[in-house]
Amino acid sequence: MNAFALYGRYAVTSLRAQAQYPAATLLLTAGHCAATAIEILRIFALFDRFGPVGGWSFGEAALFYALVNIMFSLADLLTRGFEVFGTDFVRTGAFDRLLLRPRAAALQLAGHEVRLSRLGRFVQAFAVLILASSLVPIDWNAAAIATALWAVAGGVALFSGILVLQATLAFWTVESLEIAHVLTYGGVQAAQYPLNIYAAWFRRLLTFGVPLACVAYYPALAILKRPDPLGAPDWLLPIAPAAGFAFLGLSFLAWRAGMARYASTGS
Repeated sequence: MNAFALYGRYAVTSLRAQAQYPAATLLLTAGHCAATAIEILRIFALFDRFGPVGGWSFGEAALFYALVNIMFSLADLLTRGFEVFGTDFVRTGAFDRLLLRPRAAALQLAGHEVRLSRLGRFVQAFAVLILASSLVPIDWNAAAIATALWAVAGGVALFSGILVLQATLAFWTVESLEIAHVLTYGGVQAAQYPLNIYAAWFRRLLTFGVPLACVAYYPALAILKRPDPLGAPDWLLPIAPAAGFAFLGLSFLAWRAGMARYASTGS
């Protein structure tokens, strides 16, 4: 069985387990949708009180919000094992069992649990995308749809890479992994707004350090057919999400380095 087929088995098994309690699953999904909806209401309150921010309207900001939250919801759905790696696997010794199985540990962690409740954020973000399309004249032609899908793929790779780095930290410590939330949840918050409203050092961090701008800001500009106020060339905008895949590749190099020093918990 190849890796994709095995991951599919993991996903189906997880979904069947959740299907045993459909009411609980639906309530959790609805609750996650409602909880994340507060974020777009906060952005609306900001624009409603102060008007356009940095030359951007609420409808344009809603597009940034929708794209980055769709990316993060899918990454969170597909890589749950990496998020709980330190507490559920390293600290308890369960990771040793994964290493005994004749499959890559990363694949087993990615398929550890596919939580349907995470679709609540996805549904809410997709609704905001429809709202943004009604507020801003977006021409959803084939090129725009392809750019959006390409951006989502790059964003899923980027956020998955961040979660892999979070898991890699657990090879050294399982205590202070909350610092990784600065890159996950903090990154989601930062990427919800246009890049040019931030200070120069923060823009460089979001472009070259953790390339959130490459998977959200630049593709959104290409979809809006709007030139970059910061002067990025037009040809860069649609290809920028490739940085997300590069970041994921570097994250797995760090993961391999962590795996090489793992010496078991002895439990």
